[in-house]
Amino acid sequence: MGAVFLYASYNKILHPQAFAEAVYNYQILPDAAVNAAALALPFIEMVAGLCLIAGVWLPGAAMVVALLMVVFTTALIFNQIRGLDVHCGCFSTQALHGPASLWTVARDFCFLVLSVYLLVRTVVFPIS
Repeated sequence: MGAVFLYASYNKILHPQAFAEAVYNYQILPDAAVNAAALALPFIEMVAGLCLIAGVWLPGAAMVVALLMVVFTTALIFNQIRGLDVHCGCFSTQALHGPASLWTVARDFCFLVLSVYLLVRTVVFPIS
């Protein structure tokens, strides 16, 4: 999960305006919050990913990753239900693969399950 989040942050950090457009296209946040979210999210993803990889602050990093996956998966499902054809913006700011699909939701759901497992293993049943 650390590598996934680190990889996901890279393109977004390099292209903040394009990522802000992807966030805006979800039509979930108020316009005033889009730029702040687009600037903050990639760095939160990067720090959480680095913490997971380095094995530091694991409970906090696992909590952040799990919460982000809940938000990301919920946003994808919400837009699928609404019928909006938005580009995911998950790993790239460029719309190379078309709009988010049920495959995208399934992939993010798998990441959600993995992140919850990681949270349970680091907080509830820590590995000694």
